[in-house]
Amino acid sequence: MSKIVIKNLEKSFGENKVINNFNIDIHDGEFIVLVGPSGCGKSTLLRMVSGLESIDQGEIFLDTKLINNLIPSKREIAMVFQSYALYPHMNVFENMSFGLKMEKISKDEISKKVNHAAATLQIEDLLERKPKQLSGGQRQRVAIGRAITRNPKVFLFDEPLSNLDAALRSEMRVEISKLHKKLKTNIIYVTHDQIEAMTLADRIVVLNKGIIEQFGTPNEIYTDPNNIFVAEFIGSPKMNIVKINKEQIINSNTIELFKNKITFENFNFKDEIYLGIRPEDISIKNDREIKLDVKVDLIENLGFEKIIYAKLSDNQITIKSSENIDNQPLKISFSKDKVLFFDKNKNRIK
Repeated sequence: MSKIVIKNLEKSFGENKVINNFNIDIHDGEFIVLVGPSGCGKSTLLRMVSGLESIDQGEIFLDTKLINNLIPSKREIAMVFQSYALYPHMNVFENMSFGLKMEKISKDEISKKVNHAAATLQIEDLLERKPKQLSGGQRQRVAIGRAITRNPKVFLFDEPLSNLDAALRSEMRVEISKLHKKLKTNIIYVTHDQIEAMTLADRIVVLNKGIIEQFGTPNEIYTDPNNIFVAEFIGSPKMNIVKINKEQIINSNTIELFKNKITFENFNFKDEIYLGIRPEDISIKNDREIKLDVKVDLIENLGFEKIIYAKLSDNQITIKSSENIDNQPLKISFSKDKVLFFDKNKNRIK
């Protein structure tokens, strides 16, 4: 197991700053997931750690060793790509052993390492097959197996499941989680999939335009977001955000919400604010403190739950419920303790 420390990391392509003052400490054996919208710098950061991309400023330490200027093969880091990057003319054994051959390791040691990795991933019966004879999930296991044979201190995964269908992605998430528990090796994992992030990570880095918006456990990110960006990015459907104008603030702790005067004892409202409530925290029963009437626009029936899209004045409200309803006007309710507030700069008010 190893510790990774990234200090003041910066990267620009021309005038476009992709990574801006990036700082994190990753603990021994920790599974870190990087999430954020396309173009936020996730893959660039991974390539900088691996040595495939140069660093403009900052330092990367593996344990206590500065690795900025080491070539990729000397960093004790293995990377698993989205595209699998398997040689089509080689069989599975040859693909998994290729890097070891380049390091001039003996045939017996190569055979031992490859067979051990294949057993770990349950692909022993595929060693003689070519990539074209494998399914997408099997190819991804081979790519992971090739990384395992190098016995790295850190695994880097760059959206490894995005080419797989939904059922296979779910299966591979479980396999990667099991693999991490078995190997106890650091993993830095890039994804745009919230489910992958929430289910796999020990801690999540939420990136936006190269800046860390929040770094914390999945539960912290979900229940205690730093700002509206994080609140809306994590969670599906995303959090409902309603703007409260200054004229709707009656006094320091009372607001007018769609003709309802509501008091929140522990807040001090001064300027315009934003109110946030997650779809699953809204009830379609009249059983909570804050009660509002909405007009239903659309209901998505997912079987085990319904996603309800409704209008509240000029605001689109999303509700997640397991109750059966029709498209009639609907009374919703939610509890005060489920409401989050954000200031006019969209940062959390606590």
